[in-house]
Amino acid sequence: MAEMKWDAPRAILKDWFFGPRSALGLGIAVLVLAVDQASKAYMLHVYDIGSKGIVRITPFFDLVLVWNTGISYGLFPQESDLGRWALILFAVAATIALAVWLARVTTPLAAVAIGLIIGGAIGNAIDRLLYGAVADFFSLHAFGLRWYVFNVADTAIVAGVVGLLYEALFRGHKKVSNPSKM
Repeated sequence: MAEMKWDAPRAILKDWFFGPRSALGLGIAVLVLAVDQASKAYMLHVYDIGSKGIVRITPFFDLVLVWNTGISYGLFPQESDLGRWALILFAVAATIALAVWLARVTTPLAAVAIGLIIGGAIGNAIDRLLYGAVADFFSLHAFGLRWYVFNVADTAIVAGVVGLLYEALFRGHKKVSNPSKM
């Protein structure tokens, strides 16, 4: 009798959070999270980028430490603890929503894209928990233009969004052979 009590909630959780491509997406998320956190630990504690200033790697790529208190591109900077916690809670809510979405996708591309976003969101949320801001290091520039400074998590999030857009625009819709049957 006791087993039956727990079967229904377990089945509901499984239906909500685990689908045919969830393992792929969650595996990608874990990989992104590991690479992101390892690169940040290396840059902050081994390479000590904070003490080096701008490190020129190529004519268009530098390493530099920037603490981002906002979201992508430095939008909505949050200097207070309340703002920081709001961004952390937003990342948690987004991760849960993405996990539910991941359980419903059927294509590998969508699963990988959502996994990239989940891993990046968690990686940046961990920075906010540990440091109060997100550590960014990579700076691209050319022809006098400087783009924002970013990290592995940011790159994963952007790649995930591009993957989802590609999926929606080019792979997600099948051609309708007989529109009158719609």
